[in-house]
Amino acid sequence: MTQRAEAKTVPKSEETHARILNAALTLFRERGFETTTMRDIADEAGVATGAAYYYFPSKDAIVLDFYRRFSAEMQPEIEAALENTKGLEKRCRELIRVKLAAFAPNRGVLRALLRNGADPKHPLSPFSVQTREIRDADIAWFRRILVDCGVRIPRDLEPHLPGVLWFLQMGVIFFWVIDESPEQARSQRLLELAAKCVTSLIRVSGLPLMRPVRKVALELIELVEGVKL
Repeated sequence: MTQRAEAKTVPKSEETHARILNAALTLFRERGFETTTMRDIADEAGVATGAAYYYFPSKDAIVLDFYRRFSAEMQPEIEAALENTKGLEKRCRELIRVKLAAFAPNRGVLRALLRNGADPKHPLSPFSVQTREIRDADIAWFRRILVDCGVRIPRDLEPHLPGVLWFLQMGVIFFWVIDESPEQARSQRLLELAAKCVTSLIRVSGLPLMRPVRKVALELIELVEGVKL
């Protein structure tokens, strides 16, 4: 095969890949993840079922590809949003806000996947081994916003905070996915209050009189971390 022929093949392959992915996301939104079959996805995409399996061996593989692509595309958006954002409260709020805005067109897809999210053994769970790379990238952002954030962070609490903030994010996203208020206004208010609350708690945690409370909080955090993958 000539180089010219190979150059023509690549865009066609990518186009078919994208068509199958988009067809799957449409069906997950409309019919739900569990009831949608690979044959349904192939029909929606206008390809043979065998071709769908060639690009994606399973529905799980489609969703994981969606997660990875979405995570990669979101990185420059997060970078730009945080570039001139000062203070822990504003950084935390802005970091999560960018993700909600980016996910908005596919909110129905996330709703369809909620059933699998709570089980850390399910490959599509945000707590699973298969999604570790995406999870680690997310936690790295929370680690970054703690640097020069204007809040004194106790040394014993500092290594645990990125994971704690990631858990906060997951709670906000879960609430947002099921929020039926107009334009998810309740979720936006929840995000504002959560960012303000967690920043205040971190700030007071460094006070000497809070040392006994912090010790209990750290034990609680370590207990939760012990069941994470």
